[in-house]
Amino acid sequence: MNPKALATRSAREVLEDHLNLAKGWDFETDLARNFDPDIVLMTTYGLFRGVEGLRQKVRLLQEQLPEGEWTYHTIMVERHLGFLEWSGVGTNGARVEDGADSYLIEDGKIRAMTIHYTVLPGSPSED
Repeated sequence: MNPKALATRSAREVLEDHLNLAKGWDFETDLARNFDPDIVLMTTYGLFRGVEGLRQKVRLLQEQLPEGEWTYHTIMVERHLGFLEWSGVGTNGARVEDGADSYLIEDGKIRAMTIHYTVLPGSPSED
């Protein structure tokens, strides 16, 4: 998709694209299409700025919930704001039951986010 087309997407289109790419761990495509280079991300794990900050946060999430599988429970979009309630489980058995993200989306890009979640320890499931 060309940059002009990306910039004209609605907040709902941006959020849906982000969530679909996140489920498949396609972070680099997600980063290029959906995030402002100067994004600010506030989380329970600290403040992350820009593309490198976002990469750092994704690495942390991969460590916490390796190969995480996400379930989206509530998705809301109103004008330029988005909200997501989610849960997830990693191959290490760790899980999140209280994930909540908020998004500021303008000109086809996520410009700011907040993320809250609690990692609950677990053990790998046995087949």
